[in-house]
Amino acid sequence: MTAEPPPSSTPPSSSTPPPGDPMTRAVHKASSRDRRHRADPGPSMGTWLGQIGVLGWITVSPMLLGLVAGRWLDWYFGTGLSLTPPFFMIGAGLGMWSAWRWMQRRL
Repeated sequence: MTAEPPPSSTPPSSSTPPPGDPMTRAVHKASSRDRRHRADPGPSMGTWLGQIGVLGWITVSPMLLGLVAGRWLDWYFGTGLSLTPPFFMIGAGLGMWSAWRWMQRRL
């Protein structure tokens, strides 16, 4: 009596997806993306937080300078609060413009 070999647990060769299969393309795309990320990782979390801090100071510093200059001019000329809001808005505009320029240089 001869024993028959057990049925093969490997799938038949006809079930291998063709090279143009969407699943195969997706797997290759994901693996290439993973290789690129491992070769050149992006900036760390600390770098991102540092950039946010710099942007905050770039924006707020001109606003505070405008506020102080406006308050001083109002005190000097005795005009109440007529110069503080325009100088504050000018400072805000300069701060936003400076932040935009800084971001354009970083990209």
